[in-house]
Amino acid sequence: MARPESTAELLHKLGKELANKQALLIDRYPNARSSLRLMLSAMGINSVRSASSSADVLRQVKAIDFDIILADYILEDGRDSQQLLEELRHQHLVSLSTVFIVITSEREYHNVVSIAELSVDDYLIKPFTVDELQGRLLRALNKKRFFTPLFESLDNGAYAEALILCERLIAQNNGFLFDALRFKGDILNALGRHEEAQTVYQQVLGQRPLPWARMGLAISRRGQKQLPEAEAIGQAIIEDFPEFMAAYDFLADVHEEMGKLVDAQEVLQRAVLISPNNSARQRMVGDVAARNNDLKTAERAYSKVLDRRRGSSLKDINDYTNLSRVMLDRGQTKAARAVTEELRRSWRGSKQGEVAALVMESLCANMEGEATIAKRAVEKALELHDSLRKVGRSHAVLSQKLTLDLAHACLATGDETAARDIVRQVAAENHEDRAVIAHVQRIYAKTGKAEDGHALLAEVGKEIVELNNRGVLAARKGDVAASVKLLTEAADRVPNMQFLVNATKAIFTLLDLNGWDHDLAKRGLHYLQTAQTKDMRNPKVISARESYQRVARKYGIPIVPFGARRAIEGPPRVEPHDG
Repeated sequence: MARPESTAELLHKLGKELANKQALLIDRYPNARSSLRLMLSAMGINSVRSASSSADVLRQVKAIDFDIILADYILEDGRDSQQLLEELRHQHLVSLSTVFIVITSEREYHNVVSIAELSVDDYLIKPFTVDELQGRLLRALNKKRFFTPLFESLDNGAYAEALILCERLIAQNNGFLFDALRFKGDILNALGRHEEAQTVYQQVLGQRPLPWARMGLAISRRGQKQLPEAEAIGQAIIEDFPEFMAAYDFLADVHEEMGKLVDAQEVLQRAVLISPNNSARQRMVGDVAARNNDLKTAERAYSKVLDRRRGSSLKDINDYTNLSRVMLDRGQTKAARAVTEELRRSWRGSKQGEVAALVMESLCANMEGEATIAKRAVEKALELHDSLRKVGRSHAVLSQKLTLDLAHACLATGDETAARDIVRQVAAENHEDRAVIAHVQRIYAKTGKAEDGHALLAEVGKEIVELNNRGVLAARKGDVAASVKLLTEAADRVPNMQFLVNATKAIFTLLDLNGWDHDLAKRGLHYLQTAQTKDMRNPKVISARESYQRVARKYGIPIVPFGARRAIEGPPRVEPHDG
């Protein structure tokens, strides 16, 4: 393996490039920003901007593609770098090629673990010298430079292309062999090629007992439906590397898939004790605890999520309704009403926020025996829901949880027909989602109609299978055009993951056979993008995206990047080359 390059060698190697780098310094203290600016200037980095608050950061990263971001752990507005980076990644405002380094005076165990969990490029603990910053930053920039072509492919969702690039980078043996192997294994798992991924990770583990390689091996075993083996590997990682936080989330997912909800909750609670600032994991604790009827734990977890996300673009209507719902389940109507009023204030002017407030208000009134008030509130919510649906916004912005809460309020006030219509659509769009199905079962059980809920879910499941089978059967018979017609009708009627992916693949198979058609391609991209909003890293979605990219390349059509900026700017337009 190549010898690691020294700081002096890296400075000589990257010297000319540094002058073109765009840097952002984030610190609440002007003196600290000035000091960092001088340190960067000594390296030849002169294009440097500053920010002190998260709002200022968001404004600047939307306008400029920064190569380097140096962020103090605590921001001027009281938020921290973990919240900021979660927000930047959620909005796809930082690319894989951006160097992100956290600078902190924190030495307290939980905060250090939280920083490490961010998957930042590095973190520096104050005080540090110019040489320390220079060495860390140059190593990070050199690594990003080596992997830039790979990052571009991954940012655009071109996994097959990224895999080819991985092979080329591995062959170079340029000091980043294990990083390249890690990318290769992750890409193979993402593509659903789990046996090949398993071979890569076993190759790495034969040389070093790296926790990420064991994690990748566990993912490949799960992908091959070897759940007990995946579970055993996940448990061993936690025992040997208790600060490797991704293993806790993975193990909880495996436990849940195996029907071990209590074990899933226990693993997640162990994780939040180690790293308590991860809002996504706290929400997972709340969700699993609610399903386990551990309402006290669910309330505590949902409260922490709401506290962490107030005032940020990551705030979510579900954060309020989750907490209100579990408070109602605990019989705390006064507390649930207080959260609902906060929801209404925080989302003033939002029709989705008003729907949520009306739904929770109805459920509160129903629990308090105020049947007339409950009915009036749910009727207003239904009217608003219908108006959103008519302009095509309801499906896009009303969460499944909120929609099911609306169905619950309908059932509680005696409108079984409206509840059934709502539940039928949600269940059809999410028939493979265990949490959604469990939520449906809970709301029917709460209203004393458990058998009705089971019957409705069985009916919807049967219809989904029949709809899909017709389209797939037509494809197997070689009638691709008929398959496209059936599957697009199914996807328009029920935009679940299965139909969206199958419709996308059918369309691009037809284009592959008959030639490029702009309107049909545009329709296929619409289904693909809708599927990506549900789960961009789902292997089925990645497979559909590869189908699109392969056919587009065949006809010389520019590939629509599915990366950061394009996702913000709006839907793409697919145009063929002139001539």
